[in-house]
Amino acid sequence: MIKHIVMWKFREQAEGADKAANLARAQALLHACADLVPGTLRLEVARAEPGLEATCDLVLYSEFADRTALDAYQEHPRHRAVKPFLRAVAQERQCMDYEI
Repeated sequence: MIKHIVMWKFREQAEGADKAANLARAQALLHACADLVPGTLRLEVARAEPGLEATCDLVLYSEFADRTALDAYQEHPRHRAVKPFLRAVAQERQCMDYEI
């Protein structure tokens, strides 16, 4: 199994919208990627919550059956379509994939 975790810190303003609007849009776009490819075992998207510790604004946690499934997800046209928006609204991005 491959775990794929991505965290973003968002800009206060970008793409003509404020951080809250961009976070909501990003969360919806990423949730829409949950069932794109066979081998996707889990996909969660969460925003930082007031009162809980966080060093990022948005996190994607996903699990894939194997590298083939993760690669298919990464290259899927609907997933690729989300990336330009995320690059435009995020000031920082951290990612880690690991196999268990």
